[in-house]
Amino acid sequence: MCLIAFHFAPGTPTPLVLVGNRDEQYSRATAPLATWTDHPEISGGRDLQAGGSWLAVHQSGRFAALTNVRDPEIIISPNPPSRGQLVRDALLVDDLHAWLQQQVAGAGLAFGGFNLLVGNAQQLWHLGRNRRGMQLATVSPGTHGLSNASLNSHWPKLCKVREALRHDVNNGDAASLLLPASLTNFSDPGQAPDEKLPDTGVGLELERFLSSAFIVGDDYGTRSTTRLALSTSGAIPSFHIIEQRFGVRGQALGETRLQIAGIEHASLEPVPRPS
Repeated sequence: MCLIAFHFAPGTPTPLVLVGNRDEQYSRATAPLATWTDHPEISGGRDLQAGGSWLAVHQSGRFAALTNVRDPEIIISPNPPSRGQLVRDALLVDDLHAWLQQQVAGAGLAFGGFNLLVGNAQQLWHLGRNRRGMQLATVSPGTHGLSNASLNSHWPKLCKVREALRHDVNNGDAASLLLPASLTNFSDPGQAPDEKLPDTGVGLELERFLSSAFIVGDDYGTRSTTRLALSTSGAIPSFHIIEQRFGVRGQALGETRLQIAGIEHASLEPVPRPS
């Protein structure tokens, strides 16, 4: 994904609400939101070129979401693995704590810059690779945002969608996934003024193009908007997911809705030590 706003509220009936846009080349083969045939315990959209994902959930109640980091100072090795692999691996590993520590210890440096959110109804972690190397931290309760820089960076589009989600949550729209303010802002093709653009080394024209929350292009643009809620109000945790898909220049292509019941755990996963 390229733009995410999420609200984390452990101990409440809806501990997680997330909205995100995935921007990608229209030519890159993609499977829509569905339960995976090779790993039926996982549901999410899927990159058919490399086999990974940008947002997916596990029936155990774990979820993972990814954004790329756009920074010319990050040194990337030749032919790095697809960052979408991180979402898949974070959901499949039995010992998430050990896996996160392996990434921080150096395994994550094989990938280009990224932000990975991974967690469940009780705990949420942010794993990232940036110009300073690997970083791991627990995420505090509240409303946060991620784009192609650090957590809660001051990019204009990120600030707008984060505040929109905060508004929706305060209005009681979280559990229903109606999220009117969020949908308005995540579908906004407006560009940020030049004086507020970040400098990520891609040049002014491309910075303008990428500053839209909803990118409209001929070859590259926003391909999906996903809304996710994790509910603990029933007997077992469940995910509610809505994925809207788009084609060239924002043409609506379809919508998928899924509800995935999780497995209740008697004990929590160990909390990783932030680096």
